[in-house]
Amino acid sequence: MAVSLMWQALLAIVLSACWLPGWAHGVLPVPALTAALIDQTHTLSVEESRAIEQRLRSIEAKSGSQVVVLMVPTTAPEDIAPFAYRVASTWKIGRKHVGDGLLIVVAKDDRRMRIEVARALEGAIPDLAAARIIDQQMAPQFRQGHYATGILAALDQIAARIAGEALPAPQQPTTARDRVDLESLAIFLFFGVMVVAPLLRRLLGNKRGALLVGGGAGVLAYAVTTSLWLAGGAGVLAALVTLLANGP
Repeated sequence: MAVSLMWQALLAIVLSACWLPGWAHGVLPVPALTAALIDQTHTLSVEESRAIEQRLRSIEAKSGSQVVVLMVPTTAPEDIAPFAYRVASTWKIGRKHVGDGLLIVVAKDDRRMRIEVARALEGAIPDLAAARIIDQQMAPQFRQGHYATGILAALDQIAARIAGEALPAPQQPTTARDRVDLESLAIFLFFGVMVVAPLLRRLLGNKRGALLVGGGAGVLAYAVTTSLWLAGGAGVLAALVTLLANGP
């Protein structure tokens, strides 16, 4: 009896393996997440796309929440709900430890829209609110062919609801100029300490020379970064290097 059950289970596994690829064949693949707005229908003009992308960046800059818009011709043979869930699960948009991503999927030829909300935004945008945004902001504009207007109107509603939610403040991104300033400071301090430290050690002694080098490095670091933590770290490090560079 047990052997018979094992053979039946094995047969079920083999049949499932053969059937699943056929079932999945033709399902729309999840596109690569290359931008906050992905328009595979080529509906939006350059100006409209730019306006939507700017609005999406504004939402993320103010709240930290990442909102992405995906436009596809159709999700057939899959319904829009499982397709949107599959895309959201693959992309994992939003901050990792916050879970505040939101995905808007527009299936243009199907005349279907879907808003997928991550767990941290479920209170701000429950299913009823998402359906209302679709019915009142998106659908009326889409019926007139005004897709950008409908998306922007929906984003306004979404931004207002996210703004009322208690979420962690967004982190300010480090710009290329900031990185260059920090790298230049580190290089300057390294070579500066190597050159100046031995001279001050001879003139003022180990301790006084180290204090002067450390103080100068701290002042310079604060002038560049306006960060007391970085300034203090640079000063302590420069003083230690001065003390230990050539021994006691």
